[in-house]
Amino acid sequence: MEGYTEKIRQIAKRLFEEKRIDIFIGYEKGTNPFFPRPTLISDPQEVEKLIWNSNCGLNLCTYLTGRKERIGIVATGCVSRSIVNHIIENQIKREKIYIVGIPCKGIIDYRKVLRRIEGKEVLRIEEEGESFKVICDGFEERFKKEDFLQENCLSCTHPNPVIYDELVADPVTPRSERPVYKDVEEIEKKSPKEKRSYIEQAIEGCIRCYACRNVCPHCYCPTCFIDEKIPYFGKSIDFVDTLTFHIIRAMHLAGRCTDCGSCERVCPMGIPIRIFVKKLNKDAFELFSWQSGMSLEKGQLLSTYRRDDYDDFI
Repeated sequence: MEGYTEKIRQIAKRLFEEKRIDIFIGYEKGTNPFFPRPTLISDPQEVEKLIWNSNCGLNLCTYLTGRKERIGIVATGCVSRSIVNHIIENQIKREKIYIVGIPCKGIIDYRKVLRRIEGKEVLRIEEEGESFKVICDGFEERFKKEDFLQENCLSCTHPNPVIYDELVADPVTPRSERPVYKDVEEIEKKSPKEKRSYIEQAIEGCIRCYACRNVCPHCYCPTCFIDEKIPYFGKSIDFVDTLTFHIIRAMHLAGRCTDCGSCERVCPMGIPIRIFVKKLNKDAFELFSWQSGMSLEKGQLLSTYRRDDYDDFI
């Protein structure tokens, strides 16, 4: 994705000069090479801070909720689908945003890299073509990018923005070699006892930090169910309390999640959070041919009704 950075800067500068936007939302260099920092720019002189690389994995749609300014924003396929949901759910108006489309070739899974380099502190990452070089103190090694992509990227079928005002490059070819719901199907084959064991192991490390909720663009309720003054379940790390949190949150995202992977990327404990909502995504697709955030012309899955909707479960 070389060249994206300069193109993004040029577009942002032009939009400010033409007075078409009040702020621009993108990424800038962070203290951790694996985590470019989301940034909101209101000064045209600061567009040179903007960057793009294969570690820009946090969903910027989070910063659109309820904003009234005219906004420019960079968006990959999954981010653009989140923006569609925000428009449908009246969190932002389409005419208020200028979408700079990013044809995405995948985001690097930093955990896979850290396992390979055995936890060495990474000082710098340099990308070149389909590979990247990890530079540490007294150590450097080049890796093939394809071998270190996030799991959601490996089965992504919509790498190009579904809505945009202009693209920074030509569209990329969607992946087709890996079934989208293969991981869910493997769990569905398990017995009830095996499923419970899988879930227990998956969430046993959860410390209830709520980073997954805070980073999710679709978790924007003024008061989260977990923060109610009189909660109907505990806030401890007891298995039942923790499982209840993850299940209720997943149900709130049914038909809305775009599988951007931000929740897993920020989880400090490496919990496979996506699998809960991905099961619901699979059901929505198989029962209602529904994929989240694909069109501005449709309402959300759970707020629309068709006479031919699947109803065998009734």
